Amino acid sequence: MAGSVTAEEQKFCLKEVLDTFKLCLTENKEVYLEHYVAGWRGLVKFLNSLGSIFGFISKDAVNKIQILVTYLNGENGSQYVTVQSMVKYELDNELVDITRRGSHPESGCRTLLRLHRALRWLELFLERLRTSSEDSKTSVMCAEAYNESLAKHHPWVIRKAAGMAFCVLPGRPAFFEVMNVSPPEQVVPMLGEAIPLISEVYQVTEGLYAQHNLLDLP
Repeated sequence: MAGSVTAEEQKFCLKEVLDTFKLCLTENKEVYLEHYVAGWRGLVKFLNSLGSIFGFISKDAVNKIQILVTYLNGENGSQYVTVQSMVKYELDNELVDITRRGSHPESGCRTLLRLHRALRWLELFLERLRTSSEDSKTSVMCAEAYNESLAKHHPWVIRKAAGMAFCVLPGRPAFFEVMNVSPPEQVVPMLGEAIPLISEVYQVTEGLYAQHNLLDLP
């Protein structure tokens, strides 16, 4: 019985991610770190459900999630309630390596920036999935989304590996099956609801990081 529960917990569900990102923003458009992390847990399930080809991104995301959870549960957890409070706290206390990797390689700001960049890639890819036709090549959609977002932050060897991984992606129907939406024809409308929420969280974070010159943390 326990095994089946674990399998179910590992299964991606688009609605869960949608519901989580709905909770991400406060009334003042601040980003709750706890819900951001929970949303990413769901996106990791999405990556993992497509097989090992996205392992290079999902493993890194899991590592980053764990670092942020440690901050949330730590003695200064109250400073990490929102991304905005985290940025203020870490900058005020010089806990961020601004120009080079130094004594704070796992600062909350740097850790979240890596997830932030990957979120843009997933947002762009999911939007292409939503608007494409049934026989559209997912490999092309994924590569285009990657080249517009994450590629510029990755060394050549990872870009090469990613390009090879995208070539063996399953077709669009397989992606829709992974979404775990019933009935299946609800996938496109649900993506239409989820993507703007993900996009808004991304844009709020992007604006905050730009304001504090944090978009290029080493």
